[in-house]
Amino acid sequence: MGLLLLAHLAAAVLAPVLVRWWGRSAFYPLALVPAAGFAWLGAQLATVLDGGTVDERTTWIPALDLAVTLRLDALALTIAALVTGVGALVFVYCARYFEPDDEGLGRFAGVLMAFAGSMLGLVVADDMLLLYVFWELTTVFSFLLIGGSGAKVAGRRAAQQALVVTTAGGLAMLVGLVMVGQASGSYLLSEVVANPGSGPQVTVGILLVLAGAVTKSAMVPFHFWLPAAMEAPTPTSAYLHAAAMVKAGIYLVARLAPGFADTPGWRPVVIGLGLATMLLGGYRSLRQYDLKLLLAFGTVSQLGFLMVLVGTGSREAAAAGIAMLLAHGLFKSTLFLVAGVVDHTCGTRDLRDINGLGRRVPVLAVAAVLAGASMAGLPPLLGFVGKEAAFTAYLDGGLADPTWAWVTLLGLVLGSVLTVAYTARFLWGAFGSGGAVRRVDPVRPAPEHLHRPGPAFLAAPVVLALLGLLAGPFSALLEPLAARYADTLPLVAEEAEELKLWHGWQPALLLSVVTLGGGLALFAARDLVARLQRRVALDPSADEGYWHAMRGLDRVAQTATRATQRGSLPTYLGIILLVVVALPGSVLLFRAPWPDELRLWDTPVQALVGVVVLGAAALAVRIRQRLSAVLVVGVTGYGVGLLFALHGAPDLALTQFLVETLTLVTFVLVLRKLPKDISDRHRRAERSARGLLAVAVGLVMGGVGVVALGARTATPVSVDFPEQAYEFGGGENIVNVTLVDIRAWDTLLEVSLLVVVATGVASLVFLRERTGSVARASGAPTPSVAARRAPRDRWLVASATLSPQRRSVILEVVTRVLFHTIVLLSLYLLFSGHNAPGGGFAGGLVAGLALVLRYLAGGRYELGEAAPVDPGKLLGGGLLLAGGTGIAGLVLGVDALQTTILEWTVPVLGDVKLVTSLFFDTGVYLIVVGLVLDVLRSLGAQIDADDEDGDQDSDQDSDVSSGAVARDGAR
Repeated sequence: MGLLLLAHLAAAVLAPVLVRWWGRSAFYPLALVPAAGFAWLGAQLATVLDGGTVDERTTWIPALDLAVTLRLDALALTIAALVTGVGALVFVYCARYFEPDDEGLGRFAGVLMAFAGSMLGLVVADDMLLLYVFWELTTVFSFLLIGGSGAKVAGRRAAQQALVVTTAGGLAMLVGLVMVGQASGSYLLSEVVANPGSGPQVTVGILLVLAGAVTKSAMVPFHFWLPAAMEAPTPTSAYLHAAAMVKAGIYLVARLAPGFADTPGWRPVVIGLGLATMLLGGYRSLRQYDLKLLLAFGTVSQLGFLMVLVGTGSREAAAAGIAMLLAHGLFKSTLFLVAGVVDHTCGTRDLRDINGLGRRVPVLAVAAVLAGASMAGLPPLLGFVGKEAAFTAYLDGGLADPTWAWVTLLGLVLGSVLTVAYTARFLWGAFGSGGAVRRVDPVRPAPEHLHRPGPAFLAAPVVLALLGLLAGPFSALLEPLAARYADTLPLVAEEAEELKLWHGWQPALLLSVVTLGGGLALFAARDLVARLQRRVALDPSADEGYWHAMRGLDRVAQTATRATQRGSLPTYLGIILLVVVALPGSVLLFRAPWPDELRLWDTPVQALVGVVVLGAAALAVRIRQRLSAVLVVGVTGYGVGLLFALHGAPDLALTQFLVETLTLVTFVLVLRKLPKDISDRHRRAERSARGLLAVAVGLVMGGVGVVALGARTATPVSVDFPEQAYEFGGGENIVNVTLVDIRAWDTLLEVSLLVVVATGVASLVFLRERTGSVARASGAPTPSVAARRAPRDRWLVASATLSPQRRSVILEVVTRVLFHTIVLLSLYLLFSGHNAPGGGFAGGLVAGLALVLRYLAGGRYELGEAAPVDPGKLLGGGLLLAGGTGIAGLVLGVDALQTTILEWTVPVLGDVKLVTSLFFDTGVYLIVVGLVLDVLRSLGAQIDADDEDGDQDSDQDSDVSSGAVARDGAR
């Protein structure tokens, strides 16, 4: 199973490349991936029918007891077979549905494959948290598939609607899963269902889980997102909204029913919402003229039917539910694919504008009739078998309460009547003569030149329709599979009835005849029904309610923003710091266990440094010039670094000095665009209040440090770090080994944050394009004749691009002499950091400062000569290298990001030892260099370029003005 999921991931990554090579024909090889999954499931069928399960467990993070746990049983195999089998046929269908020149086809193929893998993972996941991850992945990928390229407003709105509704339900489900898992003592679905627990926590938790299920499967009142999602291409509708994604909620309810069907509130929610959804969806489908919308509301209705069956909690209803799951996946995906072919053939999906298509494309008409007959529940199709089993289940007491069983049965019969009616509406409208309904103007005749579908285009719907036909007479072969799941639920009737086509003359058959007759009568009276529906409109609709709620939420957000976000940074910081003083400060003052004695310093030098730091902090408040204030604030940072050094932490001291230096440079670059002096617009009282708040925050944080250090009772984990540093990480520098080995996951997340920060900084400067071509000296205009006549062997390559007023010969000489030495020092820190002070972070900062020196000495063109590379590539490459080290560890047989020590004996050099964490540290080095380069390009070079453009514009305006004056004088 794990290999199948990885195969889907690899295919999703490769799909855009394959589409670029082979065009739409790339969907054929991509179809082999879900087809292979379907074949593998077939190989596991014997194991599952024998009562066994296929289990896989792959350890992920042992320290947190996290593992990828997969499990295949009868229920999972049933849904997975739909996901893979229908998925393979949908990919084949895509190869002829799309045009060769359609934009975004590679993206669509990749996202559709990623969705297929996510849906398969959701079905086979046994860990509830892993199930939630796959659950949300299907939400994200469905959002991308519905929205498409984003060019259509309706598509964007539908995608947003589906994302908001299903994500909200998913978040509620996550809370419920955590509550159920904590109450049950396990997060494995198989164990939770076997020992479900009880009590208020379980009840609330399972109702929250049902909230996620009903939103995902489009139950009332959340049904509106599914018809809106019909803006997506037809393959998306056939796969996501018929066979796969909408089944996720049905699957979850079916999975939990054996353990939680008797939980208070379960049956009222599941059966009540299911019946309401079935009736409302059927009613709304009778009002639709668009074939896809008609099928969409029909899908809503059928999902309600399925929710009732799998959520009832009895053996009889569960067996019927398995049969209807398979039948629905076959006939509804067929009908969606048929609608796509009709759209391609006639150029419209409006059933009022289609006439006589059945005679022109008989193969398509036969496939549609077979699928429609299965949806209406006609023999000998599989839909008839499932519906008969459902009626029989409630006739024989599918519920313990006979009254509710009869009420449920009545709702299912009424819903089935509507199903027959909208099935006839679809078939007659698409393939009959004259359309399904009359319109005021005459129905247009069929186009003279139809875009006739080829065999490859018709293959998928024809195969699915034939499967639905064959599955009916051979439904007895499905009985063992359905029984394996159904037997996990209690039997309410006297005996279980097997799935088969013919059970003799029984009441369920009579009810089937009633539903057929009632549905055909509704269709025959379609004009009268349409008039009644226009008179009795169901207002307000859930869709309108959703948009009203979203607009109300926007108004509340705007009101709250106006009240709290006043645009004053000091106000925001003041509120935050005031809360820090009020809450943690009060606890610290009255409840904290203060230590009995305090040691203020080890040596008087530490006290002296502390006095200097405090003095610099106080002086920074009084200085009115921005640059001077920044320099004084830098003194506090260097003072902290000196304290680190005095405490015997050279790594921390080195990093602090480097970070402080780079911070000063960044401040200076920003200050170029700000006024020289700090304006003082505040009264003395305001300044005094801020000063008191600052002192209070300092005292609170100092007190927190004292209490935290004095309140320790357990032995620190760092006590074992010196020994583990060498045994586990193969290095003597405890700090570096901690970062790249013991706490490698933390470091990976932190460097990922650096990449995000770099992207954010650049996005604030590069408004139209994040990066352009690197500014090189060869393409720079020289500002003066003297510069153009500069000798070739100048100190810096791009020094001639600077005006004489901005050049410093001393700085250029120093830069020429020291640049390469500083770069070598950065590499030395990188390679020596595992056993001595240094490491990738410190080395990257030193290399970044070398680039700063080149930029300050030679300007933006000199920076381009020093680093002619896109910063984004350094950031991405470094993150890829750091993360790829974790994969390398798995290949070498250890845990992810665990160091592997490689040793060789090399001639001349002797014994050589290499730790794989060096590659992780190299990735950190590249990320830091990319971050510094990005900051220099955005806050330095880009601002320089903007200033130069402004100067050129000013010069041109001056020239124009001078010319105008000269002409006026000549006159």
